[in-house]
Amino acid sequence: MLRKLIFIPLLLLCTIALPQQKSLEAVKAEQAPKIDGELDDPVWKNAPAVTDFIQNFPNYGSPSLVKTTVKILYDNSAVYIGAYLYDDPTLIRKQLTARDEEQQTDADYFSVFFDTYDDKQNGFQFLVTSRNVQTDARLGPNLGGDFHNYGDKTWDAVWDSQIQIKNDGWTVELKIPYISLRFAKKDMQDWGLQFLRFTRRYNETSFWNPVDPNINGLVNQFGEYKNLKNIQPPLRLSFSPYVTGGARVTPEKGGDRTEWLRNGGMDVKYGINESFTLDATLIPDFGQVVSDNVINNLSPFEVKFEEHRPFFTEGTEIFNKAGLFYSRRVGETPKGYQSIVRLAESDPNLEIIKNPTVTQLYNAIKFSGRTENKLGIGVFNALGAQMNATIRDRMTGNETKIETEPLTNYNIVVLDQALKARSYLTFTNTNVIREGKDQRDANVSAFDFSLYDNNNRFNVKGTGRYSKIFGLAPYDGFNTMLRAGKVSGKFQYFLQNVIKSDKYDPNDLGYQQFANEISYSGEFGYYQFTPTKRFLNYHYKLGFRYARLYDPNAFSDLHVFAESFWWFRNFWDVTLTVGAFPEDQRDYFVLNTPGKFVKRPAYSFAEIEGSTDSRKRLFFSYELLLAKFNVPHKNYHIAEGGLRYRFSNRLSIELSCRHEAEKNYIIYAGSSAGEPIIGFVNFTEIQSILSATYNFASRLNLTLRTRHYWSKVPYNRFAKVTSTGDYDFNTSFTTPDENVNYFNLDAFLTWDFRLGSRVVVGYKNWLGDNEFLDPLANKTYFRNLTRSFDLQHANEFTVKFIYFLDYNQLRKK
Repeated sequence: MLRKLIFIPLLLLCTIALPQQKSLEAVKAEQAPKIDGELDDPVWKNAPAVTDFIQNFPNYGSPSLVKTTVKILYDNSAVYIGAYLYDDPTLIRKQLTARDEEQQTDADYFSVFFDTYDDKQNGFQFLVTSRNVQTDARLGPNLGGDFHNYGDKTWDAVWDSQIQIKNDGWTVELKIPYISLRFAKKDMQDWGLQFLRFTRRYNETSFWNPVDPNINGLVNQFGEYKNLKNIQPPLRLSFSPYVTGGARVTPEKGGDRTEWLRNGGMDVKYGINESFTLDATLIPDFGQVVSDNVINNLSPFEVKFEEHRPFFTEGTEIFNKAGLFYSRRVGETPKGYQSIVRLAESDPNLEIIKNPTVTQLYNAIKFSGRTENKLGIGVFNALGAQMNATIRDRMTGNETKIETEPLTNYNIVVLDQALKARSYLTFTNTNVIREGKDQRDANVSAFDFSLYDNNNRFNVKGTGRYSKIFGLAPYDGFNTMLRAGKVSGKFQYFLQNVIKSDKYDPNDLGYQQFANEISYSGEFGYYQFTPTKRFLNYHYKLGFRYARLYDPNAFSDLHVFAESFWWFRNFWDVTLTVGAFPEDQRDYFVLNTPGKFVKRPAYSFAEIEGSTDSRKRLFFSYELLLAKFNVPHKNYHIAEGGLRYRFSNRLSIELSCRHEAEKNYIIYAGSSAGEPIIGFVNFTEIQSILSATYNFASRLNLTLRTRHYWSKVPYNRFAKVTSTGDYDFNTSFTTPDENVNYFNLDAFLTWDFRLGSRVVVGYKNWLGDNEFLDPLANKTYFRNLTRSFDLQHANEFTVKFIYFLDYNQLRKK
């Protein structure tokens, strides 16, 4: 009997009371409403209204402080939403922002979400601010971000919206054409549906169907949009031809080199049926993108850069569900680029005539969608052109062409089966084939799964991957991961195991810092999601990570930490983390020599970070980390701060600065007599970024971003490494100190002059190659910053014109 009494409360403890799901009957419109924000079309009278929004933040479960009424209709062309957001018009926050940039700004907004396959995992978001600025996002299990960012905002769809300010609030009207949605081909279907309203002065987020922060996931907490009947969408076919032109001036030893830039191509989107879409780009141009945050890389690992090219950011979520697609591999710098630079530096008689820095793509396609049985299918293919450099012998005048990148084909195939209760099974294959005998080809196959219980309380997920490299020196490897834990409720935890064999290599189309690892990690946390007397929410958690080498099976490192987070009622937040690497780390990677390792001293650290109330004109964020080592004459710190000031509803400026430094940091310095040498450096890195945005209108804005980065690396001493990882200072090896500066300025004027069409005027300025400052004469950051302007800079000016053509509109005309 005692066992039964114990079992009953345990069963109650493991059950989350899910809110009653709201439901709305779909109504098909006989005539489409005019999208003007007025909501006075007769067709709206037949649409049922939904109200009674419930707060998600800051007071979950309480009714919204403002009244909202929403109506929705559909026909064979689009879905239409009309919302009346009641409020005092003098209190509505109306900051103009760039597209997709509404977060932490002074703007109210309204959003609608669709789960068109009703699989509780994938979906679409469409958002409109009180100044008619649009945001759209794709939702999925592997997407999402920080607070209020629910999905991948790099996806941009073509849809219409208009707002009006009334004497008792504001109204918004949306038209979401089916060219921007995907859904099953069925005569009768149900969708997941959700509405959101954000009121900035209260920092209140409220939903139509309640979203409980104690429950893991968002799409699984949508309401129901029931009985959509006989949707007969028109042909989904659109074209986006573009032309671009401009000039680039690059400083060289013999004088400036001027290049005239011109290109043209087209993006095509074809809806094969309601469920599947083919995206293609012909002769893509990726010139007008934000400059990378290049650094002086002191680690043995490749630096990973963000993707800014639209074709590779829009609708690629299924291709990276396994984390095997690093899209910067496609069209990256040719592998032989640096060898040409070194060749010219080694022989003064050689002159570089041409050495492309980017691999040209002939084309790229994406085929993706989901069947009626919720099987997602994705196929990606891109063809990179053969790239050649040209060098000239100054003495003879003879020119030589050297291949720097072969013709390369990139492929990805994904099968993603959505299951009940947010679970899924995914198979991914990536493949890279290069033209030429004995060229390196690569293949990676992966199986991923994630399984939830019916109450969405517990989760088990895992992966199994196999990589194979072909060519002169073929090899293969594998990677597995298994993780289990509790993902909902106040108490959450997980345990995880990762194994990477020493030859596992997905880097031809993916990104991996290192292989050869066996690690165990875990976390246990307590999460308070609803307000208390002092806090809006808070959490505490403990965690660890223990790692060993896969081959040989040897200790690598141990990391333990404790974290506390508090969000105060004045909307300030603070995170405090303390942790330690209590044992000396064994770094097997810094020497670039298999089997050899360097000992890095054990240390402990404390970190504090946080931010102020982002509703205010002046917003401040900060981070401070201090580390204490168990050896003398060694320390490490990070100090970072950011300021944003909103001058008006049109203009805001941000400044961020980061300072990172360590005494006697160990890096690979070179080799002597075939033996690796390490250097002990007192490195300092300082980065400053100044950015500004001026919004002329909801679809016309000017953005400016300038970045200066300085890295000072003075060597203290050098050492060989013993078989036990200790230091042998008996060496005469030496190498010069480093003083590295990077500078970039990016300015873009963007005008979306009609739906899907835009003009972009761009200007870029950057520090020229081979421009260095003497470390002895330039010892401070401000000295390097001011002297950077005296060096030679490259400049680029471009204009890009994109015009969106919808086949159905052309047919009507």
